[in-house]
Amino acid sequence: MKGIHCFLVAFTLLAFANSLASAFDPSPLQDFCVAINDTKNGVFVNGKFCKDPKLAVADDFFYSGLNMPGNTSNPVGSNVTTVNVDQIPGLNTLGISLVRIDYAPYGGLNPPHTHPRGTEILVVVEGTLYVGFVTSNPENRLFTKVLNPGDVFVFPIGLIHFQFNIGKTAAVAFAGLSSQNAGVITIAKAVFGSNPPINPDVLTKAFQLDKRVVSYLQSRFWSD
Repeated sequence: MKGIHCFLVAFTLLAFANSLASAFDPSPLQDFCVAINDTKNGVFVNGKFCKDPKLAVADDFFYSGLNMPGNTSNPVGSNVTTVNVDQIPGLNTLGISLVRIDYAPYGGLNPPHTHPRGTEILVVVEGTLYVGFVTSNPENRLFTKVLNPGDVFVFPIGLIHFQFNIGKTAAVAFAGLSSQNAGVITIAKAVFGSNPPINPDVLTKAFQLDKRVVSYLQSRFWSD
């Protein structure tokens, strides 16, 4: 009986480990699983309902518009055009997506953020970018590089990273992500613009700031 008990414990731990290993986008078990919103005729797979493969058409795997510059007239001077499963339904279960990032001249910034579900690989096509990421605690090492057209840089999954235009002209980059919907958490917006707002006492102590500074930052980021 003891041997059986040990076997069951080992089996349970192995099953749990396998479930953790599958925590990211799983490999598909079919050619494709085009996402639809029809709950009556679809099969729910990985966050989306899928249409009958026989009803799939070429447009399910198509998107047009990444040649168009994004509007960078905003406080950070950047614009991200996302092409994930919401734009291309055929990406469902395929574990990949794409973005175009436009940066205004003289300091356009894609501010510090993370992608909780995907690694990012970025290639610069125009301009000069200063990019970097920070490792997790306790080291918090900063890796940075200046990128020119044709240069490629990787941001590991879940780590805080950024891109900053240090050139005098507009910059453009494209990035692939290892998820059909990698998600994004912009650090400043998440911390100071959460809805409802985080108690200022928490942020005052966490950031070692005067409470008035915290209240000011929340007023800049928070909106109803």
